[in-house]
Amino acid sequence: MHSQPDWQPTVTDLSHSQRFARNAYRALLVEVNLTPKPGLVDRHNNGAHRDMDIGHFYRSSRAIGRWLPYFIRQGMADAALPAEQQLARLRPLGMACEQQMFRATGGINTHKGSVFSLGLLCCAFGRLQQQQRQTDAQSLCGEVAQMCRGLVSRELQRNNAGQTAGQRLFAEFGLSGARGEAESGFQRVIGGSLPLYRQRMASGCGEQVALLDSLLWLMAHNDDTNVASRGGIKGLRWLQHYASQLLAQGGAGTAQGIARLRQFDVACIARNLSPGGSADLLIVTWLLAQLPQTGA
Repeated sequence: MHSQPDWQPTVTDLSHSQRFARNAYRALLVEVNLTPKPGLVDRHNNGAHRDMDIGHFYRSSRAIGRWLPYFIRQGMADAALPAEQQLARLRPLGMACEQQMFRATGGINTHKGSVFSLGLLCCAFGRLQQQQRQTDAQSLCGEVAQMCRGLVSRELQRNNAGQTAGQRLFAEFGLSGARGEAESGFQRVIGGSLPLYRQRMASGCGEQVALLDSLLWLMAHNDDTNVASRGGIKGLRWLQHYASQLLAQGGAGTAQGIARLRQFDVACIARNLSPGGSADLLIVTWLLAQLPQTGA
């Protein structure tokens, strides 16, 4: 699968691709180092997790980071194929990357959602580069949507054996999780967390506050299957309402903001709730924010 491809990328393609792969790896580290994150592993505590700590996330990030350039190369090699055929060709790579993650963490699922989302985005980047098309956030996410067309219908509606947590949550509550986010072209990011992040950065509040407020926005609006699997719909609605309230009170940028976030963290831990799906989307948010804004 990883033999020498028959296309030859230009030096420019290579440098752009290398930068994107490096930023995708950095996005994993940016997210885990962000502190305080309600219910999630950060530099202060392990959130609502008893089986993982920040060291697991560092090892996982390194393992995944080594694989990200392969997703870009696969996208470049397959760029002449219709986008709808890409996902099936990507699966073996995704599974191999996932196995490396589990090997690095001793079998603990730290970043399964991010292997999926970053793999898709890296592959889409490779496709657009090879096709000499624009690689801004909008076009990248549009390409992911094309690649994932029909995914929710295929894997959650029609062939739902209820074997995965995602399949069970779709059957029970209609939550489409990471598959739905990808098929939508990460609409919650494009239409919500990314504009908010850019707005906060433009206002000069600093990256940490911009990221924390973006995370709160995602927690408030994302039907997070990680939360629902731990606390049911009631737990999910509680978390969404709490995050909305904190944003309405000024988010992380106010004098009381960080103290309120710490209280939220304590409350999430007490309820055993961890918004891992929103953390995955925050990783996507930061990565897309590193791309140049064309036509903005």
